[in-house]
Amino acid sequence: MNVLFVFAHPDPHSLNGALRDSAVEDLKAQGHSVRITDLYAEGWKAVVDRADFPQLAPGTRLRVPQASRDAFQEKALTPDVQAEQEKLLWADTVILQFPLWWFAMPAILKGWVDRVYAYGFGYGVGEHSDRRWGDRYGEGTMAGKRAMLIVTAGGWESHYCRRGVNGFMEDLLFPIHHGILFYPGFEVLPPFVLYEADRLSEENYPAAAEALRSRMRTLETTQPIPYRRQNGGDYDIPRMELRAELDRPGISPFGLHLNESESRDGSMSNRAD
Repeated sequence: MNVLFVFAHPDPHSLNGALRDSAVEDLKAQGHSVRITDLYAEGWKAVVDRADFPQLAPGTRLRVPQASRDAFQEKALTPDVQAEQEKLLWADTVILQFPLWWFAMPAILKGWVDRVYAYGFGYGVGEHSDRRWGDRYGEGTMAGKRAMLIVTAGGWESHYCRRGVNGFMEDLLFPIHHGILFYPGFEVLPPFVLYEADRLSEENYPAAAEALRSRMRTLETTQPIPYRRQNGGDYDIPRMELRAELDRPGISPFGLHLNESESRDGSMSNRAD
């Protein structure tokens, strides 16, 4: 199996760095091929601007979707973006690893998504009509591949439970899981989340590292989060609204996009109570 780590932490000697190295070592010991994109170490350019579209004529207004589409079709995207797209096509499983900062991924990682997910690659794929609204949410360029998050959080696990003051972790990660990963076709595995990361002692680190290595050994067999496929009949096209009869009392708006008949893990039911 080919595994791509997209790593977003500024310090290679951090807890995140140690966890990444432990996971990569275990994957290689299993015989898997691993590639790493270390965004901070590589000085990744995080913002989309005119420099991303060298084919754009001077003085032309920058309309990012159109410029992205044209550059992708003309194979004129910048070399760093093309290299990341090649890695994504190579990978069977993609792992995004980052600390949770202000309830989201670090800006440099969001910038990787903004630039690499070009029109025609990450979005804008497939037929758009009154019968089908593109190849997305379960279909698309990444269909047949798996993806997973490795996330560290400073707060206690109780802070991120269903009644936690920080909000439910599954809800906080929904825009990444459902939007950034499921949208272009990945099967999304449940995340590995390490809480109280700032307080992890040397004595407790081996258990955390082993828990992560255990997840690495089940990348091919873990059941993905059972999101509903856009073109599977559950959504009215082109309104793209979940059919009214699939509404369920007590289920949060995010949870409605889970196919409960496929869910084997009660933690993914996302009940609002």
